Amino acid sequence: MATDYDAPRRGETDDLAEDSLEELKARRNETQSGVVDVDTDAPDENFELPGADLSGLSGEELTMKVVPKQADEFTCASCFLVHHRSRLAEERGGRMICRDCA
Repeated sequence: MATDYDAPRRGETDDLAEDSLEELKARRNETQSGVVDVDTDAPDENFELPGADLSGLSGEELTMKVVPKQADEFTCASCFLVHHRSRLAEERGGRMICRDCA
């Protein structure tokens, strides 16, 4: 079947423009309902994912070694992250700014 691509196309807005007011009201009533869907089986706010228990009840202990800031590092005054001196972009009034924030 041949298609005439130069012919004007009809869209939903064209269809709505030609519908009568009664048809539009009937369509609106069909799509809307006054019933609210309530899922009685929905999980409460206390829903937890399996394996996500980080409270220490699982017997595992999370430990991390904290290393103090080294002599060749600085704390960015904008993002407050510790960066190596090679990431220093500028120093404004004694405030060091990293390349990401500059």
